Amino acid sequence: MVKLRLKRCGRKQAVYRIVAIDVRSRREGRDLRKVGFYDPIKNQTYLNVPAILYFLEKGAQPTETVQDILKKEEIFKEFHSNQMKLN
Repeated sequence: MVKLRLKRCGRKQAVYRIVAIDVRSRREGRDLRKVGFYDPIKNQTYLNVPAILYFLEKGAQPTETVQDILKKEEIFKEFHSNQMKLN
């Protein structure tokens, strides 16, 4: 199973990448693909929306924190509109 979760990058200041990763991998393990970036200090996000939508369509589950980030950026609205077009 694939999850969308945070991977820490910063040493002194916490900066995270949003990655698609296998559930059995550890937090700093090898990811399938980098799909975004999150800086909680500056409150900045960068999201690769087509890649995120691709993984969500394939059944990837976001963690709670990533789900909150995606809701704030309104990614789920696009995901649901894409699902309605396919049906």
